[in-house]
Order: sequence, then structure tokens, then C-alpha cells
Amino acid sequence: MTEIFPPFQRICVVGGGAFGTALAQTLVIAGHNATLWARSAAIATEINDHHTNSTYLPNVVLASNFVATTDIAVVSRSDLVLLVTPAQATRSALQMLVPLISTRTPIVLCAKGIEQSTGQRLSSIVAEVLPQTPLAVLSGPAFAADIVRGLPTAVTLACIDAALGAALATTIGTRNFRIYWSDDVIGVELGGALKNVLAIAAGIAAGRKLGASAHAALVTRGFAELRRFGAALGAKSGTLQGLSGLGDLLLTASSLQSRNMSLGYGLGEGRTLEEILGSRRSVSEGVATAAAVVALARQHALDMPIAEAVHAICTGTISVDAAMAGLLARPFKAED
Repeated sequence: MTEIFPPFQRICVVGGGAFGTALAQTLVIAGHNATLWARSAAIATEINDHHTNSTYLPNVVLASNFVATTDIAVVSRSDLVLLVTPAQATRSALQMLVPLISTRTPIVLCAKGIEQSTGQRLSSIVAEVLPQTPLAVLSGPAFAADIVRGLPTAVTLACIDAALGAALATTIGTRNFRIYWSDDVIGVELGGALKNVLAIAAGIAAGRKLGASAHAALVTRGFAELRRFGAALGAKSGTLQGLSGLGDLLLTASSLQSRNMSLGYGLGEGRTLEEILGSRRSVSEGVATAAAVVALARQHALDMPIAEAVHAICTGTISVDAAMAGLLARPFKAED
């Protein structure tokens, strides 16, 4: 018998960064009773007193009834949780929720990455820490700055339970924040994670002024790596060609609004990783994910030269010029 999910009356968005704030704004504007949990008291106070989050979304005015809190107990009073903490902090965030969240309260994972220390997808961490919790994954080509301003975007929501997926899509989706659902959790997660690594590569090429042709080649060959990686780990090919795979890659690897592409751009210009990361508050997920992707690719004997190059550049084991020379020196072969 298919379970019928009641309307979600109280929603908590966990994570006070740009994407968490944008999702909470969308929910509030749509008329939902949504609260943003932020670790930073300064951010929560600014949101409540001034209706802004200038640290992560400058020049954006939030809804007057947008509410933020630093009291994590808000989760215990919620019947839907959107987890928007960085990928490498997902495990600690989930452990914080263990004593608070009901086994019937769905969690929607909204971060994009693979845990560096274990190589686990984020949904696998949820299954380990909160094994009874209903789960969905939200991913796709959507910048927080576009979402928070109500500009048209489309994303994928993956959920094995079709009834839950439909209920979540109806709740979270709006006219301008369009949601397409899928049952391919693995594909949606891997597309969102690997595109960050490939966006760094695209940024490096742009920062090195290698030209539009090199950018097109990197993105296309990077997508071939994404497909190989996804196939080896159980993703569906159609998912990787959709919004959460190719769509997200096209967005993230073509705009300096992308934290990962802008990081790569800085590396291409000759700046150090430490210099770039030290100048920003937001997280560039692709750095840690590159290490996890390379480790998994080696375990599965996958040829991932672009991911390998990004990881080597980020760890300082090879220069940008040497990495590019290595890619260009690879033997000619059949395209597929």
C-alpha cells in the first residue's frame, strides 16, 4: 500500500549560507511556515532585525516574515527538514539531529559532494546515522542568487519512495522553482558532486586564458568522465544527462558566480589555493570532492584524467602548466 503523506506544516532549513537562505526564502514566499537555523548568531540576528543576509547574499532583501534561529531544537518541532550544511559537515550535522528528529520526519539533502574521509555519498551517511529517516536529495542547476530573487530555475528531487517524492516536490516547488522528481538517488548525488570538480577544471582553463575551444573540450570530456564514474557506481545514464548532471555542469562550469569555477579561475591566474580559500566565507565543495572522486576512481580502475589533474593542482603536487601539458600529451583514441 502506498503511504499518503500529509501536508508538511512546519519546515526547518538547516544551514544559514546562501543556498539555505535562498531555499527558506522560497518556502516563506510560497506561504509555508519555514524557519532557518543558522549556526551564526550574527546572521540570525541580521535576518530577523534587518531582513538581510549580507554575508552570503548581499543586496538581497528577504521577506518580512522570514524567521531565523540559532536554537537547533526547532528541528524537533518540524515535520520536514532541508539539510543545507556543507558536504564535509553533513555527518556532524546529522549527529546533531539524532536526538531531535522523528523517524517520520523526512530529510532533504541539499549539499553536493562526497565525504572525503570515507568516499561515501551523503545519502549513505544518512542511512548510517539516521537509518529510519525518510530521505530525498535536491540538486540541479540553480544559483542561490537566482533562487532568492525568484528567477526561473529547475532542479531534480530524487527519492526512492515515489509518494514521498511527489509530496516533497509539491511542497518545495513553486512556479519559478520547478522540481522534476526521480528515483535515482545515486545519479543525482554523483552528478551534483562531480560537476564541482569539473567546474574547477573549467575555471583553471579560463583563468589561464586557454580560450573558448579549450573550455568546450574540457566540459565535454569532463562529462564523459562523469558518465564513466556514474555508471561504475550505479547511476542511471538518463539522470546524468538531465538537470542534476549535464544541466548542473553546464551552469557551474560556465559562470564565475560558481564558487568552484571562480576558485579554478584563481588557480589558473596563479594564485594559491590557500590564498583563494582565505579570502572567502563560502565553501567550494569541489576541492574535497576531488580527493574523494580520485580515490574512488582508482578503486574502480576508472580513467579520470581531468579529475586527477584538478586534485593534483589543488594539493600542490603539480603546477597548472604541467597538468595541462599532461592532458594534452595523452594519446589519441576513440571518443567513446
